Amino acid sequence: MKRYDMVIVGAGPAGLSAAIEAAKRGMKVAVFDENAKPGGQLFKQIHKFFGSKEHKAKIRGFHIGEELLAEASELGVEVVLNAIVIGIFPEKEVTVKIGEHVEHIKGDTILIATGASENMVTFPGWTLPGVIGAGAAQTMMNLHGILPGKKVLMLGSGNVGLVVSFQLMQAGCEVVALADAAPRVGGYGVHAAKVARCGVPFYLSHTIVAAEGDEYVTGVTIGEVDKNWQVIKGTEKHFDVDTICLAVGLSPMSKLCDMAGCEMKDDPAKAGFVPVVDEYGETSVKGIFAAGDVSGIEEASSAMIEGRIAGIAAAARLGYITEEECKAAVSEQEAALDGLRQGMFAPGMRGKAITETEEGIAISQNLLKHGFVSDDEIGRFPGVTHQTGIHPVIECTQNIPCNPCQDACPKHCIKIGSKITALPAADPEVKCTGCGMCVASCSGQAIFLVNEDCGDGTAEITLPYEFLPLPKQGDKGKALSRSGKPVCDAEVVGVRSAKAFDCTNLLTMKVPKEFAMQARFFREKGI
Repeated sequence: MKRYDMVIVGAGPAGLSAAIEAAKRGMKVAVFDENAKPGGQLFKQIHKFFGSKEHKAKIRGFHIGEELLAEASELGVEVVLNAIVIGIFPEKEVTVKIGEHVEHIKGDTILIATGASENMVTFPGWTLPGVIGAGAAQTMMNLHGILPGKKVLMLGSGNVGLVVSFQLMQAGCEVVALADAAPRVGGYGVHAAKVARCGVPFYLSHTIVAAEGDEYVTGVTIGEVDKNWQVIKGTEKHFDVDTICLAVGLSPMSKLCDMAGCEMKDDPAKAGFVPVVDEYGETSVKGIFAAGDVSGIEEASSAMIEGRIAGIAAAARLGYITEEECKAAVSEQEAALDGLRQGMFAPGMRGKAITETEEGIAISQNLLKHGFVSDDEIGRFPGVTHQTGIHPVIECTQNIPCNPCQDACPKHCIKIGSKITALPAADPEVKCTGCGMCVASCSGQAIFLVNEDCGDGTAEITLPYEFLPLPKQGDKGKALSRSGKPVCDAEVVGVRSAKAFDCTNLLTMKVPKEFAMQARFFREKGI
């Protein structure tokens, strides 16, 4: 029987982060994962992370995965793939199926970091080929380079539904609509806004009535629901699609925790059946820890910090560090975790209707109902100002834990302050150089550089652009509004790409100056 100081189940963000912290302190660590590739969800996440520097903000998920794997390898962590952990038994004995053999492993400590599985909803035709989970669509596109379909309807307006909708369009799919039975958008407003300005209509208080097709999906009907979640007759809407993508939440994969004898509870705030853990992530079975989505659904950034805390605590339990050293290291990680658990989307705020920001500004109701902030609402937010010459317009309207724009600006034009969830504001006393670092660093693609009057009756808007083929200088097309509707003719006057931008291109378009504060996306002629 092989023996390790720490056995970790799951090579995702929590598991790898824990392995690194434990190995740093001299522990012999093995990580087992059932997949052929390590990294969990990270390698499917091609978008930039939110948070601050300690949360790896403005870095794309797959880059974070690469960094974690490289660090774990350098520290001598043993990562075993295609390895299914089939049981955790008394005395911390772990059985692992590798190929056709079952191996018995002894861990002095164990971390269960098995993540979560996608939820499904049923409706007539839900078993047809073409009905897939959003995570499956991400796997097909971002890991295997396979297009899930050509015309897609997305069900679900949480962060997963919004992010995957955008990634579907980046891959070349047409997202015909985004529907959700909930009465308001559930994910970050900046995620919704970048989908809406691409022309995707939002249907809130709508659900799927039926998928259509004999052998595979050929269409879908949705309908509006009443307060009892029943479809209102006469509100049905039909779409020709070949793919229906479901992003209706996640459930913790906590069966191993239950098998190991950990105290469990059904906690709606954590999205399901989860182990009871202390501040170190330790369960009721001493020496067995849980971290990441298995102990409650949150972002990958939170999972990484929870993993670090568990790795540090495991080292203290086995005597590799003192209790004082453990408390000091964990305290630093807890401060970072607390930073992520603030604002409108904090775990304790789930399901609550919020009417105003921390600054006392009324929330955009149009954003919640239609996915974009309306023209008559946008001016109330501190990042949206009118200035002479090039200046940043920051359309971040919700208290999200994120501040890379503040650090990115070399002139410190953008102010957030010490509270990570504060709405960003542009300092009118500081002259913007137009470098574009704030535009490229914004994880929500919510910053634009605007010159409202170029002196010839036109205005120029620099916007983030992450689609291929990349337009060229001189290309003509239409400028789209925040709602995704054409508002005026536009011409591309510049496209900037740089290593520092990390694949977020900066496209500058020229429009009639009266549309300077309305035009927010460019669509080429003929598309």
